Amino acid sequence: MTDTTTKTRPTRPAAVVLTPSAEARIAKLMSQAPEGAIGVKLSTPRRGCSGLAYSVDYVTEEAKFDEKIETPGGLFYIDGASVLYLVGSTMDWVEDDFTAGFVFNNPNAKGACGCGESFTV
Repeated sequence: MTDTTTKTRPTRPAAVVLTPSAEARIAKLMSQAPEGAIGVKLSTPRRGCSGLAYSVDYVTEEAKFDEKIETPGGLFYIDGASVLYLVGSTMDWVEDDFTAGFVFNNPNAKGACGCGESFTV
C-alpha cells in the first residue's frame, strides 16, 4: 500500500534576517507604495565591476520561487534566483547626516568593488 499523506517540510529560517530598522523602512516604503504594489523585493542583478549588486524595489505580483517574509509593515520578497547568494545575510537600514540606505552583512560575499556598488560570491 502506498502512503499518500502529504508531508510538510519543517519550517526553516528566512534566508535574510531583517533588523528592526529594516522592517521599519519597509513599513514606510509600503505606506508610500504606488498603487498595485504588494510588497518590497530584494534581488541581486548582475551589475557593477564585481558581478552582483543588491536591488530593492516594489513588486506587484508574487513570483513562484520567491521567498516571502511577512514583516509588521508589509510583505518582503527575496528573488528566487538570488536566495542562494543571500542565505545567512542580515539586512539593515542605516541613516546618518549624509547618507541613508539598506546595508547588507552577507557571509557569502567573498569580495566587493572599491565603490561598494557590487560584490562577488
